[in-house]
Amino acid sequence: MIENNFNDHPVRFEVDGNVAIVTLNRPDKANAFDGAMWLALEEAAEKIILNDSVRVVLITGAGKSFCGGLDINLAATEGINLGKKTMRDGFDTLRYLSGVFSMYEKLPVPVIAVIKGGCIGLGLELALACDIRLASDSAVFSIPEVAFGLVPDCGGTQRLPRLIGPAMAKELIFTGRRIDSREALRIGLVNHIYPAGDLDNEVAKMAAEMAGQAPAVVQASKRCINKAMNTTLEAGLDFETSAAESVLGEKTKTIIKHNRRS
Repeated sequence: MIENNFNDHPVRFEVDGNVAIVTLNRPDKANAFDGAMWLALEEAAEKIILNDSVRVVLITGAGKSFCGGLDINLAATEGINLGKKTMRDGFDTLRYLSGVFSMYEKLPVPVIAVIKGGCIGLGLELALACDIRLASDSAVFSIPEVAFGLVPDCGGTQRLPRLIGPAMAKELIFTGRRIDSREALRIGLVNHIYPAGDLDNEVAKMAAEMAGQAPAVVQASKRCINKAMNTTLEAGLDFETSAAESVLGEKTKTIIKHNRRS
C-alpha cells in the first residue's frame, strides 16, 4: 500500500509497506534545491518520525539526476524562500538548512541514498547525511561550492572527511572537481555501484533485507554507530552496552542472570 503520494510537491513522499520513499521532485531543474524543497524535506522527515511502521527510508531524485545542488539562478534573484519561517540572521538560516539534512542522519531507521546522474553540491551533502549510498555506474559526484565563493555549509566539511578521510575530502572540496562512480567507490564515498538498469532492484533487495531484521535491534545499532563517530571508545562502549541491554528479550535476560549466579 502506498500512502501520501504528492506528485506536484517539490518532494514526493510515499510509504510502501515498511519502506518510506522520499523523492526530490524538480526534474526539470535536475532536482536543484529551492526553499520549498527544504521545507518539504523537513515535512517528510517529520512524517517518518511519527510513523513507526517505517523501517527503511530511501532518498532518490525524479528524472535523470539525484540532485544538481542549489538552484543558483533562483537563489540569486529571489533568495531562498522559506515561506513563513523567519530567521534572525544568516547564521540561523544556514543552521536551519543544515539541520534539515541532519534530521535524516538522526532518523531512527536506516536511510539509503539512491544516486543516479548528478550528485552535486547540496545533493552530495544530503547523500552524506544518509547511512548508505548506492549509485548507478553513470553517476557523477562533486562538491563545487568554493568555486561560487561558498563554504560547503550543509555538512560537507564535517561529514565528507569522516567518510573518506581529511586529505581526500580537502582535495574534492578545494578543487571542486567531478569524479565518476568508480572513483567514488574506490575512495569509499559510495557503498556499491550498479548498472543503471539494475539499481532499483538492488536497492529494493537491500531495503527488504534491512526491513526484515528486528527493528528495535537495527535502530539501536544505528544509534551506537552514530555515537561512535563523535565520542571516545570508552564512552562508545558504555553506550553500546546500554543499547544492547535495552533490546534484550526476556529469555535472554534470564539466561544472562542465570550465568551471573553460576
